Amino acid sequence: MPEPVKKPWRLLEATLKDTRKTKFQAAVLPFGATEAHNLHLPYGTDNYQIEALCDRACGYAWKKGARVALLPHIPYGCDQNLMEFPMTISIEQSWLDMLVKSVAESLEKHGVHKLIVVNGHGGNNFNQGIRSLYGRTKVFICALNFYTMMSDVGKEIFEYPGEHADEMETSLMQELAPHLVQMQDADDGATYPSRFEAANRGWVWYPRPFDRLTTNSGYGYPKKATAAKGRKYIAALEERMGGFFVDLARAKMDKDFPFDRSKPPGQRGKPGGGHA
Repeated sequence: MPEPVKKPWRLLEATLKDTRKTKFQAAVLPFGATEAHNLHLPYGTDNYQIEALCDRACGYAWKKGARVALLPHIPYGCDQNLMEFPMTISIEQSWLDMLVKSVAESLEKHGVHKLIVVNGHGGNNFNQGIRSLYGRTKVFICALNFYTMMSDVGKEIFEYPGEHADEMETSLMQELAPHLVQMQDADDGATYPSRFEAANRGWVWYPRPFDRLTTNSGYGYPKKATAAKGRKYIAALEERMGGFFVDLARAKMDKDFPFDRSKPPGQRGKPGGGHA
């Protein structure tokens, strides 16, 4: 069995000597969750996924010369709508936002002025917290959901779309931690429709209690999952997410950052336009 290899981008593995000699250009803060995932996946599914995916992406960035620090992942998320399933742990979103704020303040002290919040749990939403920090810190903070970033790739790889303990998540876990996947226990991940057509069409949003929406917390058919699909997805994500890490690390934080004013502005209804 090969000896473990120290990864210089992982802050958990760094020494004081390491951090003194490395000029980090950006930091990555992953968020997961501790919650039920159908009957066949572990409660730590989001954590296994987000830690591994960020690790691969940071490794990709380092190979390209970008010095991105991978911070320890946060294993809890906002899970109030899954609390009817035993031992689900829910943390207030405002507390998660305060964690981001405190991490940004620490990074600013150490001269690291770029922070990527990588979310691996659908119940977390960092946008408003990050918006409220704008202008209050020198640290540029951005957020990405890995599953949103990979939505087009997911459609090409997976047969059955879902949201939770579905074909995608099951395939990832079959690749990352196959010893924890109990496929013989998986149910079909069927869900019940809303009474309101506006909600079924996506026009109206409200919190969805998963004990009423689902049979056993799963949302999406998992039984077509394979480790090969998980490998293909991870390889694509490593390059896409890692590529963004490289771009951000190298970007100059001038007066126009993060925009490119050397190009003509877009117009409403055309690429470049949009809501604030």
